[in-house]
Amino acid sequence: MTREELIGSFYEIYGKNGGAPVTVFSPGRVNLIGEHTDYNGGHVFPAALTIGTYFAARKRADREVRFYSGNFPKKGIVSRSLDELEFDPEKGFSNYLMGMIWAYEKRYGFRVTEGIDVYLWGNIPNASGLSSSASVEVGMGKVLNELFGFDVPNLEIALTGQYSENRYNGVNCGIMDQFAIAMGKKDRAMFLDTATLDFEYVPVALEGMKIVISCTNKKRGLADSKYNERRSECETALKELQTVKDVRALGELTSEEFEAIKDAIGDPVRMRRARHAVYENERTVKAVKLLFEGDVEGFGKLMNASHVSLRDDYEVTGMELDTLAEESWKIEGVLGARMTGAGFGGCAVAIVKDEAVDEYIEKVGAAYEKKIGYPASFYVVEIGDGTDVF
Repeated sequence: MTREELIGSFYEIYGKNGGAPVTVFSPGRVNLIGEHTDYNGGHVFPAALTIGTYFAARKRADREVRFYSGNFPKKGIVSRSLDELEFDPEKGFSNYLMGMIWAYEKRYGFRVTEGIDVYLWGNIPNASGLSSSASVEVGMGKVLNELFGFDVPNLEIALTGQYSENRYNGVNCGIMDQFAIAMGKKDRAMFLDTATLDFEYVPVALEGMKIVISCTNKKRGLADSKYNERRSECETALKELQTVKDVRALGELTSEEFEAIKDAIGDPVRMRRARHAVYENERTVKAVKLLFEGDVEGFGKLMNASHVSLRDDYEVTGMELDTLAEESWKIEGVLGARMTGAGFGGCAVAIVKDEAVDEYIEKVGAAYEKKIGYPASFYVVEIGDGTDVF
């Protein structure tokens, strides 16, 4: 969508009286490896995408905040009030936007004193696991900065987005999604230590290869899924391990250290959850090292191992994601494939040789529809910049 098209869509809904809106683009993200490690103090390796959420927004003269999604035109304009910032389960997607207004006041004392008209449209597949909610949160933070002169840097916007999702929307997400979306850089992934927020940009030089996202088209919501349950299981496992070792997070443990003390975890299910967090963190560190060395094939094998761990130890894949990954592994030109995001539906990500992309989409798509009963969607994506005005 061009800026002119976005502004034109804004005017169709809200009219031209009041002047031109500010415009912001906030990307989606894909995590190449390092899943369910971010809230366990481990490493992740996400990248911002060139698909995302487009915002046009303008101040109003009252205290009404109005939202319109071009993706859900039947919902019409959703109206909220600055005098009633509380979460409203009846107001759907607008809670991610109102949550940022609420969080700016809670974290910084920044009060939004005038109403806003907001138009948003996104080309991230709905409920895909490519972080449409975090894209909306970080984008709304940038909108607030532009409209009200709040000088909140992108890293702080990311932290505010996580705070809002945790405290306002009730989803205990880690920092990865908002961080990748706020801090993304074209043709770079981010090797992030979620315990310290230390990170480095890593060139993703996939010569002769493409990143292909396959979407299950299975609808799911994080708050309704077992996401919070997995986080709770890991927190309990960590407390059990802390009875025998001084450790602040599962991500601090090596696999050898974990194997030596894992019997302190009193339940085999919690032990598997913790094992995934520890081993996945090690895989992520090793995978980034291999990518630095130009060993994309080795990186791909670790992607495959990541999916197996998410399937067997963390149990967040399900038939749809397993079908996409397992059918991908059968294609000769696929270097690696795994689920990405929280799981329970959403997307898989694969690194595919250029000459195999068409075959990959055709064969995996056919096998998926035959087994699942409805089609998957496929997206050949590029790595882009983080949230900014445009």
